[in-house]
Amino acid sequence: MLSLNILGISGSPRSGNSEYLLGKALDKAGSYKGAIINAKTYSFRAKEFKPCIGCNHCIRNKGACIHDDDFKELADLWHDADVIIYSLPVYHMSMPGQVKCFLDRLGNSSFGAYAVKLPDGREILAKQYKIIGTIAQGIHIFSGQEHTITDMINHTLIMQSIPVTGDIWECYTGAGAWTCNNGERNSFEELVTHEDFAAKAAVRGSESLGLRAVELADIILQGLIQVKGQLSKDPAYSYIYQRIYRKLENKGS
Repeated sequence: MLSLNILGISGSPRSGNSEYLLGKALDKAGSYKGAIINAKTYSFRAKEFKPCIGCNHCIRNKGACIHDDDFKELADLWHDADVIIYSLPVYHMSMPGQVKCFLDRLGNSSFGAYAVKLPDGREILAKQYKIIGTIAQGIHIFSGQEHTITDMINHTLIMQSIPVTGDIWECYTGAGAWTCNNGERNSFEELVTHEDFAAKAAVRGSESLGLRAVELADIILQGLIQVKGQLSKDPAYSYIYQRIYRKLENKGS
């Protein structure tokens, strides 16, 4: 039985609805019996993330960013995770600016830290194979939830990782939700208490997203173990096999 590191990221600059739905996803993920689940959470609340300035300092310095803020803490957690679940509020039809700043810098710094050279001389980002799912919620219906989830799917693919969703009908490409024009921080919890149909569907979507994410991570990692004789020789898979070998060593100790 492998151990799976799950990172739940609340992308809201305040506590409340995003954390609530993230908690539902992580609770369900923790119920998976096929692996040892190690879950951590991270909140953007009261954190500072400066924008990428394209200086390429991270490319020249093995991923180290020139900015001195909260980026490194989250980047380290991100790279240590097998499963990442983002829970984001919708701001201006997309993610909050702090989250976008993190993603911009994560892409460049990851190339600086995890680029590998192929036999033909080309440099590529090593396969990360994180399983990544997204929950997006906003105050209004049709106000950018699907657009935000699509942005995060693009982020997942750019990071050489694998997007996941929950179960239809509550969860198509990710878990989308709205607070029925209620702007309070804990409006979801209140709506669920009052048996609101849309809020309960959002909870079910978030829960199935969390469960399917850990299931898929287990499937992918176990599958990579089975084909390691072929793929472990490919430099593109060096990062993910290093992670797998550490897991197997810890399992044997």
